[in-house]
Amino acid sequence: MAFRSGLKQFFKTKSLRNDLIFVLLMLVVFRFMAHIPVPGVDPTALQSSLQSNQVLGLLNLLTGGGLENFSIIMLGVGPYITASIIFQLLTMIVPQLEELSKDGERGQKIISKWTRWATVPLAALQGYSTIIFLSRLGGGAASHTGAAGSFLSQFTPLTWAATLATVTAGTILLMWIGEIISERSLGNGLSLIIFAGIIAGLPQALFQAWLDLSNNPSNLTNYLLLLLVVVLVVAGVVFITEGQRNIPIAHARQVRGARLTSGAQNYLPLRVNMAGVIPIIFAISVVLFPPFIAQFFVRAESVWVSNAAAWVVDIFQGGLSYGIIYFVLVVAFTFFYTAIIFHPKQIAENLQKQSSFIPGIRPGKETEVYLQSVVNRILLAGALFLGAIAVLPLVLQSATSFNLIIGGTSLLIVVSVVIESIKKVEAQLTYHSYE
Repeated sequence: MAFRSGLKQFFKTKSLRNDLIFVLLMLVVFRFMAHIPVPGVDPTALQSSLQSNQVLGLLNLLTGGGLENFSIIMLGVGPYITASIIFQLLTMIVPQLEELSKDGERGQKIISKWTRWATVPLAALQGYSTIIFLSRLGGGAASHTGAAGSFLSQFTPLTWAATLATVTAGTILLMWIGEIISERSLGNGLSLIIFAGIIAGLPQALFQAWLDLSNNPSNLTNYLLLLLVVVLVVAGVVFITEGQRNIPIAHARQVRGARLTSGAQNYLPLRVNMAGVIPIIFAISVVLFPPFIAQFFVRAESVWVSNAAAWVVDIFQGGLSYGIIYFVLVVAFTFFYTAIIFHPKQIAENLQKQSSFIPGIRPGKETEVYLQSVVNRILLAGALFLGAIAVLPLVLQSATSFNLIIGGTSLLIVVSVVIESIKKVEAQLTYHSYE
């Protein structure tokens, strides 16, 4: 009943209804652009490679499905995410940027502007690297004047310039769409774009599963196992995402006029997974970098350089080594991103200014240390869970021989984005009900 009444209130509120229509239209525009291919490319051959290559599967996820059609938005929001990672790292290293990040809304706007500017050269560089990577993967030798492999036609310098300008403009347009979606306060724009790309491939995946079962009924056991895993993953994602540790906060007694008010008590909620799906998206961006760079040296004249590059490419095609690297990156980025968004020192100072304290813990430095230790303990469970979800497709693929590329990651993003959007919608409903 509460859900039905909330849904009815949502559609009765004109501004919220208009925001929803606008967001849906922007996602439709995104899906339309994802089907506009770069001229001179054979998308069929590319799609067959996506089904058998772990790195390309991750890249296709990060692009919201734009890579499989070699579309004008084939880079997706990857360059923007890379630029964000760079500036967040610089914020922790460069004192001037650290001070700017603490300068409230003004500082955040300046850093956001610099991030957008950095996205442009990164998009051009990543576009060039992606084309080289795909052409060499297809068995061709891409160059500015020669053949460009099975995915590309003859590329002249003018064609290269036009293609790189197109895919760079596609990334900038996608970044702008993500930002204006976020302004509607119905969810994070970049997450919704990736979410839409994943959901768009669901009907085709179900149809393929139906055809596979029709031709091979013996695969029913594998699909039932997959369905069980999906249910368990969804339950786990909801449990971890909603899980929190409530820290009791007591307030000192205060004298107001002639009255002495007793100290109230409430709670400071600390979530098990504060970072959401950001660590996995960051890890995907990082794990794509080594094979991209290695592709440039596979045909090097030096034997040891060529062998080292081939070894790097082989490692990131899948297997145990790749799974360990991916798992470690996800866990590390979970702690890293939480350290960026959670500031125990600032919370301890705010509590002390408000004459509040944690029972049994001294205000100030001891409160800061206590909050950090609690976060580290509960965050370990969240980080390990995210890492397990990230490598889940590798485990299922080895157990069932299915090509389940990025299945667990896709499921995590979908469920997390739905939960985040529902919470933002509820917040908007509460705001409008107060109005």
